[in-house]
Amino acid sequence: MVDIFLRTLPFFAIIGLGYWAGRSRFFTEEATAYLTKFVFFFALSAMLFRFAATLPFAEIFNGRLVMGYLLGTVVVYVLATLVAWMRGLDIPTAAVEAQCAAIGNVGFLGLPMLALLLSEAAIGPVMLVLTVDLVVFSSLIVILINAGRDGRLTPATLRLIGLGLIKNPMIVSISAGMLWSAFQVPVPGPLNDFLTILGGAATPGALFAIGASLASKSAERVQVAAWLSFCKLVIHPACVAVVLLWLIPVAAFPAAVAISAAALPVAGNVYMLAAHYGVAPHRASAAILLSTAASILTVPVVIAWVATL
Repeated sequence: MVDIFLRTLPFFAIIGLGYWAGRSRFFTEEATAYLTKFVFFFALSAMLFRFAATLPFAEIFNGRLVMGYLLGTVVVYVLATLVAWMRGLDIPTAAVEAQCAAIGNVGFLGLPMLALLLSEAAIGPVMLVLTVDLVVFSSLIVILINAGRDGRLTPATLRLIGLGLIKNPMIVSISAGMLWSAFQVPVPGPLNDFLTILGGAATPGALFAIGASLASKSAERVQVAAWLSFCKLVIHPACVAVVLLWLIPVAAFPAAVAISAAALPVAGNVYMLAAHYGVAPHRASAAILLSTAASILTVPVVIAWVATL
């Protein structure tokens, strides 16, 4: 447990360094936005494509893992939605809370951290988890917010979802890499070196960007943020563990990776969606800030536990 904590500490230290840079205004919000854009569109995409293209397709795709993670995530998503409705919230606000409870920072934090802590064999399962989050739940929140406002699902909403998926560089890079792997095309040496160098910037850049972006987050609605953080850091990995270990059992290692991914703090893109639609952005902001701070202690506990599976 102590060893896992010490191994995760450097990741959170870089996040803390980014937080200091943003809080002290050494990194302005504009600088943070451009760093995030660089990581999102270039460094992380290069890393994802190289991993997907160089791994055998059979090692990446695991249908039982996809179904198990999806089911476990749906359970906590529904739970958070029901609690929100019991408090009298409307559908769009309930959707934002459910997104906070179920969607973790798998791309920016999970991929680099779990690949180093659990070995590069964790990359395939992490990419599957990331794909489920991006394709299923990023689409679902758009549907719920628009349907909650308009009272129906319009073709314009479906078109918006489709364009969002096509334009998402993480989805594009994973899909392109998996196609490359499926056709068993060798990655040329210069291309592999290019992707390795560019992708190498993803880990420090992503962690620093997480911290710098947290500096602008508020800690309003602390009670709600604490409930959503508890859902994300405790209930979500517990639900995924129950499904993958007993209901739809998979091999111990991919199950451990998916459970670890489920234990990650709330994803930053939840705030971006909430702010874009003007639905409870402060609630999402507080959940991201609180869950990230608490995850310094909770994530090592989960990783230490799954290491015994």
